[in-house]
Amino acid sequence: MRDERVLVYSSDGSLPLPKAEPARRKLQPIARAMPDDGVVRVAREKRRNSAVTVVHGLAAAEADALGKELKRLCGTGGTAKNGVVELQGDHRDKIVTYFEERGRRVKRAGG
Repeated sequence: MRDERVLVYSSDGSLPLPKAEPARRKLQPIARAMPDDGVVRVAREKRRNSAVTVVHGLAAAEADALGKELKRLCGTGGTAKNGVVELQGDHRDKIVTYFEERGRRVKRAGG
């Protein structure tokens, strides 16, 4: 019978330690490019266990002011960066109505 014991640890220093495996990278979501056609797109994303409303198609300077206004309109928190406004929760209907009342071209994006 063959001896199939495997050395797990040795303190005498005669065996080199096994090399540690590199840490696995966490996969980042794929950033989908939104077309730059002047249409404001309102989408809902799922993050962890909650919904986030994302507004694309705004100029970077415009996003800050509109982000503040949309947060006040929806009564929720959020952020505005790089021309994208993110609001906590699903507020697509309110935001689409907001832009339609102001004469902007707006579409509901995503599913």
